[in-house]
Amino acid sequence: MRLRPPSRSVVLLALLALLAGCARPRVEAPQRRPDEVRAQIVHLLPADTADRQGWATDIYAAFSALDMPPTASNLCATLAVAAQESGYHADPVVPGLGRIARKEIDRRAAQHHVPQFLVRAALALKSPDGRSYGDRLAAVRTERELSRLYEDFIGMVPLGRRLLGDDNPIHTGGPMQVSVAFAEDYANRHPYPYALDGSIRHEVFSRRGGLYFGIAHLLAYPADYPQMLYRFADYNAGWYASRNAAFQQALSTASGIPLDFDGDLIRYDGGLGATERAARTLAGRLELEPGDIHDALAEGESPDFTRTDLYARVFALAEATARKPLPRAMLPRIRLESPKITRKLTTAWFARRVDGRYRRCLAQSPRG
Repeated sequence: MRLRPPSRSVVLLALLALLAGCARPRVEAPQRRPDEVRAQIVHLLPADTADRQGWATDIYAAFSALDMPPTASNLCATLAVAAQESGYHADPVVPGLGRIARKEIDRRAAQHHVPQFLVRAALALKSPDGRSYGDRLAAVRTERELSRLYEDFIGMVPLGRRLLGDDNPIHTGGPMQVSVAFAEDYANRHPYPYALDGSIRHEVFSRRGGLYFGIAHLLAYPADYPQMLYRFADYNAGWYASRNAAFQQALSTASGIPLDFDGDLIRYDGGLGATERAARTLAGRLELEPGDIHDALAEGESPDFTRTDLYARVFALAEATARKPLPRAMLPRIRLESPKITRKLTTAWFARRVDGRYRRCLAQSPRG
């Protein structure tokens, strides 16, 4: 028996059904509930961490406010930085902090030719909490305490303003040791999710604020890195420092000029830096004017730098010279300088230490 071919209407209906099936939106996995994410964070925190539930609440709140997915990778990156920077203490104790602070005051006094008897007289004055500034300085244990002391000293003692101006010497703080300057700039561009405790500086020293700004500094910028390692380096050296260091290496290969691979592409004091001078020696081969080179390098703290002609042409020239592909990210070569640091440490050391913690965290994560 010969089968009758299907009618045109049947074929049309079949095609429509097929097209409808193809056009059906793909069903994505449902988002995890907040209590599931918080439970995961509690699981990942060391058992001896004080107030693990509180840490989990503040970390989840920061991810939610930043609209950042709380993946195992992102959570472990956050926990790794907090472990390295503070050992999960919102306001970590710094050994010998009073001595370090007094040394800084004496250094600035010498810089401004202020006699020591005037410094001692200023420190003997009574501060707002009833103690002398000298007594408070001797007893200070954390950067939050020292930052508040400096605020009082600058605001109420004429010599304090002469020595310190408006520059509070405490530049980082909180559980992730995030930069106060970064936090203030970020808060100017994005709504801060909490009611302020006096100022953004004060918030940095709190657990909730320090985590919020620390997570923003670590994760809230687009970077096409092959490993989280390079974000850890950027956390220490500044956004895109790892990308920029790789560019400097390519520029050095193309020009034959040795450079410091520190991730700083231009000088912000108006001078001409080594990276810009090296790029200008290639202006003819790159077919770029000096002004074009400067404008491109000025995008060094932006994701847009990789879309500039300078970036593309330097890598093309360098890879032709090296006869091999060159990396688009590398650990910056920066020596860490701080009164709190007593050993020879580098950004690469910091990034690798944090990366080790990150990998151990992923290994124990059920979603790692």
